[in-house]
Amino acid sequence: MSELIRLEKLKRLYGAHLAFEADEVVLQPGVVGLLGPNGAGKSTLLNMLMGLLAPSAGRAWMLGFDAARESRKVRSRVGYMPENDSFVAGLSVLQFVSLAGELCGQKAVDARRRAHEVLSLLGLEEARYRLIEEQPTGIRQRAKLAQALINDPDLVILDEPTNGLDPAGRSAMLELISRLHREQGKSILLSSHLLGDVERVCDSVVILDRGRVLAHGEVSELTSSRVNSYRIQVTGSVETCEAVLTDRGVELEALPARPGAPPRDFIATLPGEADTRLLFEAFAAAGEAEPACLLSGLQPHEENLETIFERVVASASPPPPPPPGENHG
Repeated sequence: MSELIRLEKLKRLYGAHLAFEADEVVLQPGVVGLLGPNGAGKSTLLNMLMGLLAPSAGRAWMLGFDAARESRKVRSRVGYMPENDSFVAGLSVLQFVSLAGELCGQKAVDARRRAHEVLSLLGLEEARYRLIEEQPTGIRQRAKLAQALINDPDLVILDEPTNGLDPAGRSAMLELISRLHREQGKSILLSSHLLGDVERVCDSVVILDRGRVLAHGEVSELTSSRVNSYRIQVTGSVETCEAVLTDRGVELEALPARPGAPPRDFIATLPGEADTRLLFEAFAAAGEAEPACLLSGLQPHEENLETIFERVVASASPPPPPPPGENHG
């Protein structure tokens, strides 16, 4: 399996509303995070990759198969754990997972044997004969993961797998996901709006916002290698702040504005061998300016997934409207 996913000029529109757009994205096997707030386009992309939703334009491949034209082949090699519960009342955990195997085309005896294997792998031996609707959230989530593994897939798609779990359950679920890749060799596509989940288990990421892919690649490659950078908070006139700092050679990147009143956050990269004294001198002058600007927070800037997400979202321009007469699919 050379490529996990490939997108080329892929787009999905609902009328004039852009639900998803990506120019060119290539993802290699591994643990990939699909990261974005609710409504960012994650579910739309997953539906197109599974062949359940036709794109308005462009093409997508998963596991080497055309997602739209070879969707049956795609689904035969993929396991899917949905965000919402989809249980059949009156079935035990074992019966539910076995049913998923039969729906994949397995004989009943083979599906039951495989269900026992998967439930043991996920630590559900004691719960296997209990009614699934009577189980706590943690067991129900693991049961959904078990049915996604019943066909021994090459790729497991997990849609908000820690939804509804307490901190201990969330940590246990993320450890299971890591083990599936580390010990079972599964590629994972983890769709989540939780930065912490993606950062803990994923080695590469696709960042979406308002239907567009803003960045993708290995987390280590997306992390900036800038040195001598600081995260600052300012109150007062942002224009004065920008003027006094850029006049001294400081590079500024604005981060998304906080809801409500200031402060505003920036990433400030200092020139050459300058140190924080340059910032204090600049803000001393900014405090005397009219209108004034004050430094209210200062800390070293260490790039992580949270700051990557903030940076790419802040630098993204609003999506353009679709051209008149475009086919909206």
